[in-house]
Amino acid sequence: MDVGQPKDFLTGTCMYLNHLKHVKPEKLYEGPGTVGNVIVDPSATIGANCRIGPNVIIGPDVVIEDGACIKRCVLLRGSRVRSHAWLESCIIGWRSTVGQWVRMENVTVLGEDVIVQDELYINGGRILPHKAISESVCEPQIIM
Repeated sequence: MDVGQPKDFLTGTCMYLNHLKHVKPEKLYEGPGTVGNVIVDPSATIGANCRIGPNVIIGPDVVIEDGACIKRCVLLRGSRVRSHAWLESCIIGWRSTVGQWVRMENVTVLGEDVIVQDELYINGGRILPHKAISESVCEPQIIM
């Protein structure tokens, strides 16, 4: 799936969610720990004490463990966010895993089947599919 420029994709997602709020508010999720406009697929699992939103879309079969904080993100089918991870302005690819206590921000994009190990910082990384990340990415860059 080509999303064009990730920053523009996330902006478009925010605009779409705001539109839904006015046109079809019943499509937005209103569960514990959600703030603002959020869509959650019914097959997704959200743990305890999470903060989801504003402007988040959670796709099918996504698992979010306890204590995660997710803002302005799109999580695609089968992705997993482990406990106490903090995500802002990210696109998480199909079947990707974000480790415990990971912080990702600044329009970070994970391709399909990416594994981010525990306790890392990813700042604006563009990580291509089928990679395992074991070191922090402090400056925006593409990881092949």
